[in-house]
Amino acid sequence: MATVDFDLYLISDRHQLPAGRSLAEAVTAALAGGVGAVQLREKDLATAELYALALELRQLTAAAGARLLLNDRIDIALAVAADGVQLTEQSLPVAMARRLLGPERLLGVSCHSLERALQAEAEGADFLCFSPIYATPSKAAYGPPQGLDALHGLCAAVKLPVFALGGITSERAPAVRAAGARGIALIRAILAAADPAQAARQLQAAFNPERPVP
Repeated sequence: MATVDFDLYLISDRHQLPAGRSLAEAVTAALAGGVGAVQLREKDLATAELYALALELRQLTAAAGARLLLNDRIDIALAVAADGVQLTEQSLPVAMARRLLGPERLLGVSCHSLERALQAEAEGADFLCFSPIYATPSKAAYGPPQGLDALHGLCAAVKLPVFALGGITSERAPAVRAAGARGIALIRAILAAADPAQAARQLQAAFNPERPVP
């Protein structure tokens, strides 16, 4: 079983980048700031473009000693020797994805309910992303915020590491950890920041002061 050895999980969305900044530049800065895993999630790219971008990010994450996961795309994850895949509620069943990935690659599952979380755990997931904790534009389609009480209840009910997603800031990070989250997953808080490296450092320090900050 793959090891979840990171607290700070960056999810890509190149549409959140300030003008003039490439995704590779933002990821490089975020990795320098302490991001331990990057999920490549660019659903509007054609396969060839996504593959090329995945290759680029594979080099960047490998050089930084960080993890790379592909959102949904098991084929591209295997093609670029990524560390794993993040499944959505519209992806292949968790058990089938595990069969395709094997036991050594990470299998994350996005969930919006305790029922989904328990099912993913039973079928072989390595970790969960639970959202939205707070209101955020990227998760508006999934309904109102779940809140800290729901996060606490889910973390208490499963054995897997849980990453909190949705509206996480450095001010909110301590409360999220106190609710039981193993880590935090972010998009805008890092990608849209004026200084992604500094934003990552602040988030890491706020969530887990015990982990050294670059």
